[in-house]
Amino acid sequence: MPEISREKMTELARLMGERAVGDGRQMFGSFFLSRLLGFEVSYTDETCIVAFDVMPGLFNPQGTLHGGILATAMDISMGHLLNRSDGPGATLEMKVQYLAPVATGRVRCEGSFLRRGRNISFLQSRAFGDDGKLTAHATATWKPLRPSQ
Repeated sequence: MPEISREKMTELARLMGERAVGDGRQMFGSFFLSRLLGFEVSYTDETCIVAFDVMPGLFNPQGTLHGGILATAMDISMGHLLNRSDGPGATLEMKVQYLAPVATGRVRCEGSFLRRGRNISFLQSRAFGDDGKLTAHATATWKPLRPSQ
């Protein structure tokens, strides 16, 4: 892995911190963690897309995107889709299969429903690299959070 100077890493951390603080909002589509990691959230009719640029501050010691960052993006793609269609929910369990490392470019995570239910929903997210190849796949079980009656 090419070494990154302390000065460059310090500058990257400063820029990420400023972006994260932003306007301070904590809402779907824009909250501290998503801004810190540079996530951009968009929707189609049946998917939620979380896209972000790969940068050294998000790397593991091997010089590729850390799996936890990818899992977070995939979790957000599923949770934001559930929120948009049924309201907020909680991840009950999630499984991620990492298929290929990502070291450069842009990642696109596409969340979609496998099955929607009243009390439990099943979702998936597929992550693609710049080359369009599948780099990871996640499935998750979600519980919609409805206000107490």
